[in-house]
Amino acid sequence: MRSIKRTRALFLFIPFLLLAAVDSNDDLYVQDGLIEPFDSVEIGAPVDGLIDTMAVDRGDQVMPGQVLAQLESSLERAQAKIAAARAASTSEEAVAQTRLELAKQRFKRFDGLYREKVVSLDDWEEADAERRLAEHALTRAGENRVMNELELERANAVLGMRTIRSPIQGVVTERVLSPGEVVYRTNQKPIFRLAQIDPLRVEVIAPIELLGKVKVGDTAEILPQAPAGGSYSAKVTVVDTVIDAASGTFGIRLELPNPELTIPAGLQCRVRFGH
Repeated sequence: MRSIKRTRALFLFIPFLLLAAVDSNDDLYVQDGLIEPFDSVEIGAPVDGLIDTMAVDRGDQVMPGQVLAQLESSLERAQAKIAAARAASTSEEAVAQTRLELAKQRFKRFDGLYREKVVSLDDWEEADAERRLAEHALTRAGENRVMNELELERANAVLGMRTIRSPIQGVVTERVLSPGEVVYRTNQKPIFRLAQIDPLRVEVIAPIELLGKVKVGDTAEILPQAPAGGSYSAKVTVVDTVIDAASGTFGIRLELPNPELTIPAGLQCRVRFGH
């Protein structure tokens, strides 16, 4: 859908593009373009839940990993605390270790008595079985400790899914939902819409006469419309190799650095290619 919207917007430029000028310097080709966000993201949730709090609003700048919203998570926090307590507990292994030491001592005594023919073979075998069972119990306690640690990781992962974070550096363009509303994994309505505006993309629809004259890696001068104004350098990243037969045009995409976030997305501009 985003691609369709962009295509419609760009085709508004076609009447101007067909009149694109060649600069008085024969090595310069001037075209109309549209400055767009480098990427636009709709932020949802990986799980169903009630929105508890929101940390950002429309117009706020965000960084990768920054918390945007928090789903209600009291149950998940409690489960994570229980899992943490189980993972930290060493009592099962300590009890199993103590029982093994006692079983070994008892077997050692019975083994000596059996050699002196003081106790029967049945008594010796019983002491040996107790020793081996204690060894298995200690092994099982160690396995349970590992399982508890894995369960803690799982509980923390489930809890982490209740925190909504930004995947990009950008700006919040829209807050769709509010605290108290329910978000669903399969819902078409996102929580936020974000736009990455550093770098920006410049989309140009150029006449077929420029085919072969603009190449990937070329630099161009970007002249945004008022009120932004100014002159900026951008690099060509995409040159379409499929021509639109109906209009006799093809697409060019440039990447425009915007570290100070001074250039707003959505502006029309002039793009001057140096051949």
